[in-house]
Amino acid sequence: PTTSIVALMYGLEDGHTSAVALVGNDGMVGISMFMGGGSSWGQKVVISAGRGFRLRAATLKSDFDLGGAAARLLLRYVQATMTQLAQVVVCNRHHCLDHRLCRLLLSTLDRLNGDREFRMTQELMASALGVRREGVTEAALNLQRAGLIHYERGRMRVLDRAGLECRTGECYAVVRREYERLLPCSSVQ
Repeated sequence: PTTSIVALMYGLEDGHTSAVALVGNDGMVGISMFMGGGSSWGQKVVISAGRGFRLRAATLKSDFDLGGAAARLLLRYVQATMTQLAQVVVCNRHHCLDHRLCRLLLSTLDRLNGDREFRMTQELMASALGVRREGVTEAALNLQRAGLIHYERGRMRVLDRAGLECRTGECYAVVRREYERLLPCSSVQ
Protein backbone atom coordinates (compact mmCIF):
# COMPACT_ATOMS: atom_id res chain seq x y z
CA PRO A 1 0.00 0.00 0.00
CA THR A 2 1.13 3.55 -0.70
CA THR A 3 -1.93 5.62 0.25
CA SER A 4 -4.24 2.85 1.47
CA ILE A 5 -4.34 0.90 4.73
CA VAL A 6 -4.86 -2.85 4.91
CA ALA A 7 -5.84 -4.76 8.05
CA LEU A 8 -4.50 -8.27 8.47
CA MET A 9 -7.59 -10.04 9.80
CA TYR A 10 -7.78 -13.46 11.36
CA GLY A 11 -10.95 -15.21 12.33
CA LEU A 12 -12.67 -18.14 13.89
CA GLU A 13 -14.93 -20.70 12.29
CA ASP A 14 -17.96 -18.89 13.77
CA GLY A 15 -17.14 -15.78 11.71
CA HIS A 16 -15.70 -13.59 14.48
CA THR A 17 -12.59 -11.71 13.35
CA SER A 18 -9.92 -9.40 14.70
CA ALA A 19 -7.25 -7.32 13.05
CA VAL A 20 -3.82 -8.38 14.24
CA ALA A 21 -1.86 -5.75 12.30
CA LEU A 22 -2.28 -2.73 10.06
CA VAL A 23 -0.19 -2.15 6.95
CA GLY A 24 0.20 1.18 5.20
CA ASN A 25 3.06 2.73 3.27
CA ASP A 26 5.27 1.52 6.12
CA GLY A 27 5.23 -2.02 4.79
CA MET A 28 3.66 -4.66 2.65
CA VAL A 29 1.06 -7.38 2.52
CA GLY A 30 2.33 -10.88 1.75
CA ILE A 31 5.27 -11.45 4.08
CA SER A 32 4.81 -15.20 3.72
CA MET A 33 5.69 -14.98 0.03
CA PHE A 34 9.36 -14.17 0.67
CA MET A 35 9.65 -15.99 3.99
CA GLY A 36 9.05 -19.33 2.27
CA GLY A 37 5.55 -20.05 3.49
CA GLY A 38 3.76 -19.45 0.22
CA SER A 39 0.20 -18.27 0.71
CA SER A 40 -0.94 -17.07 4.10
CA TRP A 41 -4.04 -17.76 6.12
CA GLY A 42 -6.41 -14.97 7.05
CA GLN A 43 -7.94 -12.06 5.22
CA LYS A 44 -6.55 -8.76 4.08
CA VAL A 45 -9.19 -6.03 4.40
CA VAL A 46 -8.73 -2.52 3.03
CA ILE A 47 -9.78 -0.19 5.83
CA SER A 48 -8.79 3.01 4.07
CA ALA A 49 -9.02 3.14 0.30
CA GLY A 50 -6.09 4.35 -1.72
CA ARG A 51 -3.33 3.14 -3.96
CA GLY A 52 -0.62 0.54 -3.77
CA PHE A 53 1.90 -1.38 -5.82
CA ARG A 54 1.86 -5.01 -6.78
CA LEU A 55 5.01 -7.06 -7.17
CA ARG A 56 5.33 -10.63 -8.39
CA ALA A 57 6.11 -12.97 -5.49
CA ALA A 58 8.92 -14.62 -7.49
CA THR A 59 10.63 -11.25 -8.01
CA LEU A 60 10.44 -10.39 -4.32
CA LYS A 61 11.66 -13.85 -3.29
CA SER A 62 14.57 -13.62 -5.73
CA ASP A 63 15.64 -10.23 -4.34
CA PHE A 64 15.25 -11.49 -0.77
CA ASP A 65 17.37 -14.57 -1.51
CA LEU A 66 20.26 -12.34 -2.60
CA GLY A 67 20.62 -11.34 1.06
CA GLY A 68 21.49 -7.69 0.48
CA ALA A 69 19.96 -4.44 1.67
CA ALA A 70 16.47 -5.42 0.47
CA ALA A 71 16.56 -8.62 2.53
CA ARG A 72 17.74 -6.74 5.64
CA LEU A 73 14.96 -4.16 5.23
CA LEU A 74 12.32 -6.89 4.76
CA LEU A 75 13.54 -8.73 7.87
CA ARG A 76 13.38 -5.52 9.94
CA TYR A 77 9.83 -5.02 8.66
CA VAL A 78 8.93 -8.58 9.71
CA GLN A 79 10.35 -7.87 13.18
CA ALA A 80 8.33 -4.64 13.48
CA THR A 81 5.20 -6.46 12.33
CA MET A 82 5.77 -9.22 14.89
CA THR A 83 5.95 -6.55 17.60
CA GLN A 84 2.66 -5.11 16.35
CA LEU A 85 1.04 -8.57 16.34
CA ALA A 86 2.22 -9.38 19.86
CA GLN A 87 1.17 -6.02 21.27
CA VAL A 88 -2.28 -6.25 19.67
CA VAL A 89 -2.80 -9.67 21.25
CA VAL A 90 -1.80 -8.42 24.70
CA CYS A 91 -3.86 -5.24 24.33
CA ASN A 92 -6.95 -7.14 23.18
CA ARG A 93 -6.65 -9.48 26.15
CA HIS A 94 -5.95 -6.97 28.91
CA HIS A 95 -7.38 -3.57 28.01
CA CYS A 96 -10.82 -2.05 27.76
CA LEU A 97 -12.47 -1.27 24.46
CA ASP A 98 -11.90 2.51 24.74
CA HIS A 99 -8.17 1.85 25.07
CA ARG A 100 -8.16 -0.57 22.11
CA LEU A 101 -10.16 1.82 19.93
CA CYS A 102 -7.62 4.58 20.67
CA ARG A 103 -4.83 2.23 19.57
CA LEU A 104 -6.67 1.42 16.32
CA LEU A 105 -7.36 5.08 15.57
CA LEU A 106 -3.76 6.14 16.25
CA SER A 107 -2.37 3.28 14.18
CA THR A 108 -4.66 4.26 11.33
CA LEU A 109 -3.75 7.92 11.66
CA ASP A 110 -0.03 7.13 11.51
CA ARG A 111 -0.45 5.57 8.11
CA LEU A 112 -2.36 8.51 6.61
CA ASN A 113 0.58 10.91 6.23
CA GLY A 114 -0.64 13.60 8.58
CA ASP A 115 -4.35 13.54 7.81
CA ARG A 116 -6.52 13.84 10.90
CA GLU A 117 -9.71 12.74 9.19
CA PHE A 118 -10.61 9.43 7.61
CA ARG A 119 -13.54 7.17 6.87
CA MET A 120 -14.15 4.06 8.94
CA THR A 121 -17.50 2.51 9.70
CA GLN A 122 -18.44 1.21 13.12
CA GLU A 123 -18.88 -2.22 11.54
CA LEU A 124 -15.31 -2.16 10.28
CA MET A 125 -13.96 -0.93 13.63
CA ALA A 126 -15.93 -3.67 15.41
CA SER A 127 -14.60 -6.33 13.07
CA ALA A 128 -11.02 -5.07 13.45
CA LEU A 129 -11.31 -5.03 17.24
CA GLY A 130 -13.17 -8.32 17.49
CA VAL A 131 -16.15 -6.82 19.30
CA ARG A 132 -19.81 -6.07 18.68
CA ARG A 133 -20.77 -2.92 16.80
CA GLU A 134 -22.69 -1.64 19.83
CA GLY A 135 -19.49 -1.71 21.87
CA VAL A 136 -17.72 0.45 19.29
CA THR A 137 -20.67 2.88 19.30
CA GLU A 138 -20.33 3.30 23.06
CA ALA A 139 -16.53 3.56 22.99
CA ALA A 140 -16.61 6.14 20.16
CA LEU A 141 -19.19 8.18 22.10
CA ASN A 142 -16.94 8.08 25.18
CA LEU A 143 -14.02 9.38 23.13
CA GLN A 144 -16.21 12.03 21.52
CA ARG A 145 -17.55 13.20 24.91
CA ALA A 146 -13.96 13.47 26.11
CA GLY A 147 -13.21 15.79 23.16
CA LEU A 148 -10.72 13.40 21.57
CA ILE A 149 -12.57 12.65 18.33
CA HIS A 150 -15.53 13.71 16.27
CA TYR A 151 -17.32 10.77 14.69
CA GLU A 152 -20.31 11.02 12.40
CA ARG A 153 -21.64 8.65 9.73
CA GLY A 154 -18.40 6.79 9.12
CA ARG A 155 -16.21 9.90 9.15
CA MET A 156 -13.65 10.03 11.93
CA ARG A 157 -11.78 13.22 12.82
CA VAL A 158 -9.12 13.18 15.51
CA LEU A 159 -9.34 16.34 17.60
CA ASP A 160 -6.76 15.54 20.29
CA ARG A 161 -4.04 13.12 19.23
CA ALA A 162 -2.08 13.59 22.48
CA GLY A 163 -5.23 12.74 24.44
CA LEU A 164 -5.68 9.53 22.45
CA GLU A 165 -2.03 8.64 23.07
CA CYS A 166 -2.45 9.15 26.83
CA ARG A 167 -5.58 7.04 26.83
CA THR A 168 -4.01 4.11 24.97
CA GLY A 169 -0.75 4.17 26.88
CA GLU A 170 1.96 1.61 26.27
CA CYS A 171 0.23 -0.53 23.64
CA TYR A 172 0.47 2.13 20.98
CA ALA A 173 3.81 3.53 22.15
CA VAL A 174 5.63 0.17 22.12
CA VAL A 175 4.74 -0.48 18.49
CA ARG A 176 5.47 3.08 17.42
CA ARG A 177 8.93 3.02 19.01
CA GLU A 178 9.75 -0.31 17.36
CA TYR A 179 8.73 0.95 13.92
CA GLU A 180 10.80 4.11 14.43
CA ARG A 181 13.80 2.04 15.53
CA LEU A 182 13.63 -0.59 12.79
CA LEU A 183 12.20 1.45 9.92
CA PRO A 184 13.19 5.08 10.52
CA CYS A 185 11.88 6.16 7.11
CA SER A 186 8.42 4.61 7.64
CA SER A 187 5.25 6.67 7.88
CA VAL A 188 4.56 5.44 11.43
CA GLN A 189 5.60 8.41 13.55
